[in-house]
Amino acid sequence: MRLPPQARTATGVIAAVTTIVSLLVILLGAVDRAGILMGFVPLRFGGGLAISPAVPAFLTPLSATLVHGSFLHLAGNLLMLLWCGLAVERVLGAKATLLLYVIGAYVAAAAQFLVGPLSDSPMIGASGAISALIGAFALSYGQQKAIVKSRMLNRWLNVAWLMAAWIAIQVGFGYLMGTQGMLLATPAHIGGFLAGLAMQRPLLLYRYRNA
Repeated sequence: MRLPPQARTATGVIAAVTTIVSLLVILLGAVDRAGILMGFVPLRFGGGLAISPAVPAFLTPLSATLVHGSFLHLAGNLLMLLWCGLAVERVLGAKATLLLYVIGAYVAAAAQFLVGPLSDSPMIGASGAISALIGAFALSYGQQKAIVKSRMLNRWLNVAWLMAAWIAIQVGFGYLMGTQGMLLATPAHIGGFLAGLAMQRPLLLYRYRNA
């Protein structure tokens, strides 16, 4: 049986691996344990917390993307991953999309660390990495308004507007959730989105460098 085209893409592979690992964790009732062993825990990077056995700390920004706390958490992230990831992959290609996803995961983790370096709460879920794809999607498919005559300046104004709007949405949502705002990894979402905005143009130029 041949796989559908979506399953043969980098986005499809990411979605498949994430689904398999997350479903196993959820069905086995091991979300809390997996969060500790595979999640991104900021305090581990300062040497203030040792967990053994566990995924090496420097790999946890990636392993954390494979763990989700519930079926709803997983479904929401998969929807955004497939919607934006497949569209971005059509523009940037498979390798660039995979690279962007990985960079997004690490930038998201770095942003979460900067806000709470002493936190011992595991961050799990792929939303930070997916935010990078959303940022690239917004630049790739958004309508750029001609505010000034300079195309380059218009581009940067568009980037600034998208970033400001995303930060406002994330902060507002975190505020509405009260004390759970940090648990929603608001800084990670902002960091990942910024990575997507920053990397979209270089990756696009690299793909079509010989065109």
